[in-house]
Amino acid sequence: SRKNILMDIVDICKYMYKKLEEREKDLSSALSHGSVQNWEQYKMTVGEIRGLSFAREEIKTLLEKNADDVEDFISS
Repeated sequence: SRKNILMDIVDICKYMYKKLEEREKDLSSALSHGSVQNWEQYKMTVGEIRGLSFAREEIKTLLEKNADDVEDFISS
């Protein structure tokens, strides 16, 4: 049914949000611990973090249209 398909989509969005968030945290941790070895790697890492953050915000916006309390929903 339509409701089941919507829940599947919401579940996929939630899963992707969490995966993107994990990757963003890993990269941020690498930056803060000095794991980046040169300027090129630094720029690439910062660029990836920005892309991940943008994608997470887009997913969050999509979820806000389909869930009552997005913050609780994402953190569960």
